[in-house]
Amino acid sequence: MPTVSVYNISKEKVGELTLNEAIFNRPVDPHLLHRVVTMQLTNRRSGTAATKGRSEVRGGGKKPFRQKGGGRARAGTITSPLMRKGGVVFGPQPRVYQVRVPKKMKKLALRMALSSKWQSDRLLVLEDFNLDEIKTKKFCQLLDRFDLKKTLFIMDQDHLNFEKSAHNLPFVKTLRVEGLNVYDILKFEHLVLNQPSVLRLEETLSQ
Repeated sequence: MPTVSVYNISKEKVGELTLNEAIFNRPVDPHLLHRVVTMQLTNRRSGTAATKGRSEVRGGGKKPFRQKGGGRARAGTITSPLMRKGGVVFGPQPRVYQVRVPKKMKKLALRMALSSKWQSDRLLVLEDFNLDEIKTKKFCQLLDRFDLKKTLFIMDQDHLNFEKSAHNLPFVKTLRVEGLNVYDILKFEHLVLNQPSVLRLEETLSQ
């Protein structure tokens, strides 16, 4: 069974935690992870890009110039795509980019992403995320203490001092257990969980 050391925020070891092997130590399938990450990024697209066609551009009721004698190609409307400020040919229109992946596949990919962090020794478990005040400097000291750089923190409930201290750091993200996803796990180099969130994850992903 995989085990991980539990530390407090002062980097003092306070115990060990046995992890669920089916969640934190299973074979990783890169193709499945790629499919789920692609689904997540595709579903984030707003699909609101739009251009006006020749029937939507304002104007066009009057023939812009006479048919012959001007030395120019004949034209019947200023909304033609050939004209300046005319309509756009085959331009983008609002659309839905939603892609679906089976729930079992998403849950399996989440287990694999967590396993990849434990197998690469980039999974850290802290006893809690309690900071006595909102201070970015103290949060940076915590990162230096554990030699963490690009890091995702997962917590079981709101820890306002901790979250607000990390808010201004572009290479750090905090998430609740309910919002954990494959893309964020793989995007960040290190994954840090507090002890209750590990238990919540095992309870959720073992079903």
